[in-house]
Amino acid sequence: MEGPPVRDDRQPNQWTTIAILLALSSLLFFLGLGDMGLTDRDEGRNAEAGREMFASGDLVTPTFNGELRVAKPVFVYWLMTISYHVFGVNEFAARAPSALFGVALILMHYLFLTRLRGPTAGLVGALMLLLNIEMLALGRMAITDSVLIFFTTLSLYGFWLGLHEPGAGRHWIWGFYVGMALATLTKGPVGFLVPLLTAGLYLTAAGRWTIFWQRGLPIAGTVVVMLLAGPWYAAMFLIHGDAYSEQAKVHTVGRFLAPMEGHGVGFWFYVPVLLLGFFPWSLMLPAAFSQTYKSWRAQRSLADAGASPLHSHVDSGSGKELEWFAALWLVGTFIFFTVSSTRLPHYIGPLFPAASVLAALYWARALKDPSTAGIRGSIHAVTGVGYLLAIGFASLPWLYGKFAGKLVKEFPTAVQFDLGIGPYLAAAVLLIGMGLVGYFALNEARRDTAFGIAGGVVATVFLLAVLTVIPGLNRYAIAPPQELAYAAGLNLGPEDQLIAFGTLRPSMAFYSRRKVLFIPPGESKRLQAALAYPGRTMILLPEAMQEALPREAATYQPILKRYGYILLASQPMVTIPQSATPEQPSLPKPSGH
Repeated sequence: MEGPPVRDDRQPNQWTTIAILLALSSLLFFLGLGDMGLTDRDEGRNAEAGREMFASGDLVTPTFNGELRVAKPVFVYWLMTISYHVFGVNEFAARAPSALFGVALILMHYLFLTRLRGPTAGLVGALMLLLNIEMLALGRMAITDSVLIFFTTLSLYGFWLGLHEPGAGRHWIWGFYVGMALATLTKGPVGFLVPLLTAGLYLTAAGRWTIFWQRGLPIAGTVVVMLLAGPWYAAMFLIHGDAYSEQAKVHTVGRFLAPMEGHGVGFWFYVPVLLLGFFPWSLMLPAAFSQTYKSWRAQRSLADAGASPLHSHVDSGSGKELEWFAALWLVGTFIFFTVSSTRLPHYIGPLFPAASVLAALYWARALKDPSTAGIRGSIHAVTGVGYLLAIGFASLPWLYGKFAGKLVKEFPTAVQFDLGIGPYLAAAVLLIGMGLVGYFALNEARRDTAFGIAGGVVATVFLLAVLTVIPGLNRYAIAPPQELAYAAGLNLGPEDQLIAFGTLRPSMAFYSRRKVLFIPPGESKRLQAALAYPGRTMILLPEAMQEALPREAATYQPILKRYGYILLASQPMVTIPQSATPEQPSLPKPSGH
């Protein structure tokens, strides 16, 4: 049906390659993983929900700030609970599941592509999936997406191998169903919708529905999904009834039909997200798509003429069908999340493995055949966008200085913070790197060198951000209210009260290790009522909000200040934290008021 398999086995020992990928991905995902405070709002909410599950021992009902939390299912909280047992309750432990599944995804991706197309394609694809800003960021955050992407990818790789591997290879199809079930336990309906949508599009385009009914075990597979994912959902409904079902509907159907929490950005939002998030490999996708579509049209024409039916036999998947599959996976997922009314950059994460398959196979063809259509245009696009990004990085300090005043509400010391030398170094790396990429990639005899340079540019820019920009950002913008919340938690008893006024940061509950009363700006009457509480009370707020405090807070004493935030107490504080113990959230050492 298709040409002979396209493979290249001229590579180092597979175990050597796996060791290199393991070391590189571990470095990029784990380096400094716990050095930055939890970002708000998703990291703060997720880490605290996991902490509350760890503290309570209730492995069924997720809660945040003592209240039912159904925005996400339970699987990531289970992982965090295990991580807290191993590493203690801290930022590293909260993020470790994402980093671990990020590493596992890279290795799985390498093994899959190597099995089908040989070590060259496997290595290139794994590095493309690792060395882009979107995947590096998702693998370092205490959110559900890294784990979700692993399981949706596992599901679709299981589907592909189960459909195409001969003989006993049919049993790979169980990965399709197990991956869907665990993805659904990780992030709800999207966990099964992405695999089902991709599988349905592929089976229709390739004319393989008959083969799927023969080899896909759809009835038994559905039972497996229900047995794995169903019990937790059933338990939640039985325990919480309408309180669960109504909230779950809001966070699934409601999120799809209407923007939530101000995330209703423009229809074309995901175009720049994919372009920049998957840079530089994203610039190869248009040419890869074009070739994939042409191959599908050519095969379709042969099938229509009766010369070569699309569904003529089960093959190894080493021909062009793998590109069809990846293209439909990417397009279907992209459209699905574009149609959704609530849009965030990390939502399209499940399509990045497909993008790396398409880009890697296109690049592998370009190495074998220097005249591959579109390769020179793709190289020019990579270097051009790279130069624009270099200009953007070099302009960041100026732009930040110009607009810093608008950030003061959430970042009180914004005008005092300096981005430092990091953006200029990143700009220099991009300028030099893109020049070298263009030089080598346009030289057909030395094109393979360009790939290593492009990947090195991404890794270097990312490490520059981790090592030069994030520490200052953490010190001045993220850690200050968290340090004060931690101090409050050390001094308040179970019956005392902590109020966060004018700053709605969920991470405060994680660092104080207690329930926090969050009161938005402008709700002074609610604050007045809270101050009538008979027990000891502390108020954490931006210093600029002190003027908005009601007269009932006039006797409250200032205890600690951190870079624009202040902690007030109805009684003097006894304990001032100097450092965190292994069992406590790790915080930067205080460096001044």
